[in-house]
Amino acid sequence: MRNQNWQSMVSVVIPVLNEEQAIGKVVELVKHSKLVDEVIVVDDKSIDNTIREAKLAGAKVITSTKIGKGASMRDGLLVSKNDILLYLDGDVENYSPDAVEKMALPILDDRADFVKSSFSREAGRVTELVAKPLLSLLFPELVKFSQPLSGMIAGRKMFFQKLQFEEDYGVDIGILIDMHHLGARIVEVDIGAIEHKMKPWHQLGRMSREVSKAILRRVTGQSLTTLDTLGTISIITDQMEYAIRETVAGLKKMALFDMDNTILMGRFIEKASQRFGFEKGLADIRANTKETFLATKQIAKLLKSKDISALLSIAEEISLVPDAIEVIQELKKRGYIIGIISDSYDCIANHIKNKVGADFALANELEFSQSIATGEVKIPSFYTKSDGSRCVHPICKSNALLQVSEQYGIHLSNIIYVGDSEYDICPVRMAGIGVAFCSNNDFLNFAADERIKVRSFKPILDFA
Repeated sequence: MRNQNWQSMVSVVIPVLNEEQAIGKVVELVKHSKLVDEVIVVDDKSIDNTIREAKLAGAKVITSTKIGKGASMRDGLLVSKNDILLYLDGDVENYSPDAVEKMALPILDDRADFVKSSFSREAGRVTELVAKPLLSLLFPELVKFSQPLSGMIAGRKMFFQKLQFEEDYGVDIGILIDMHHLGARIVEVDIGAIEHKMKPWHQLGRMSREVSKAILRRVTGQSLTTLDTLGTISIITDQMEYAIRETVAGLKKMALFDMDNTILMGRFIEKASQRFGFEKGLADIRANTKETFLATKQIAKLLKSKDISALLSIAEEISLVPDAIEVIQELKKRGYIIGIISDSYDCIANHIKNKVGADFALANELEFSQSIATGEVKIPSFYTKSDGSRCVHPICKSNALLQVSEQYGIHLSNIIYVGDSEYDICPVRMAGIGVAFCSNNDFLNFAADERIKVRSFKPILDFA
């Protein structure tokens, strides 16, 4: 019999990362449903105005304990108050007005324990080339679901509490298989046509691997020992990699590198402080000046009266990553435009640009008079916050990333960004593939799509 006590029964959890354009509309739609009395937005440490927009729309906002959609989903589960949970993606602006009802009612009516959504959109590459073939081979009873990777789901909390949330792209398929193993009654409902952000091509290789791992980890009590089965799995994963390589080869692409402690095996200003004897002055500025603009201005004063020849000789003394030139040449052969984005000085960045064969370099403009540094520096406008900025910082490398993306007509999803410090976090998160290079910054390492732990750029060639 239908449960008539619908009010105050459903908690909606929305994991988000940099969704300021859509999240307000999603929250407003959900709050119009009479079935919902709790809306929880779990923010994955966004760098835009996602949190503000979610709060303005009336959602409860918490920050995820760990980067990754799975962790956000689990956190939302733990703080929710109701026995029925509904998860929605935060990047969809055109959910149908009755999407919540369509997903929640089969559970409220006791016809299902778990609801998987389907929608009117061509299935993605990973779904068609990886998820469905693997399900057909290993879990044929789940092939009937048209959108097995859909993240818009609903279910009873008692079931969600028993399953494992993957930390990566495997989370949605993992939940489906776990619900099946738990004996949950599963139905699929059509929530209509949606406009959903497609994953950039650079992320599909990683996505396919993580989806495959999530499926294979759940093959309990089944045999994977036959050569036919193992061979088929290899073919399935190989065809996805081939499709990605073929598509990426024809894209307009860009690879951007930080300079200090990335291309260079050291930091220019630290080497200069040792040469010219202002280590203490540099340390004092870093310790006492938290505002980036003022710190940049004060550090530049330490270089007053130094001539360009002396500065370039210091840059020459800092070794390049051993294979920097080789890898940059190979990336250019593959069609990449190569750039350097540095918070150091343009005279040094351009010198390194010429040395490694990059196409351009962006950095702070150190002033000279008669080839002598005046101690003044100009922070270019491409670093400063504007109406088009996607982070909250007044000065940020991500603004330069946006400018070169527009200037060269290359979508952010087709840009690789490589950096090592806290100042690289925003562009690493914003680029199609963000790479943490030999970094000691935990937040950068968590934010990055790829981590390189050795002083070599060759691993970039594996996903470029």
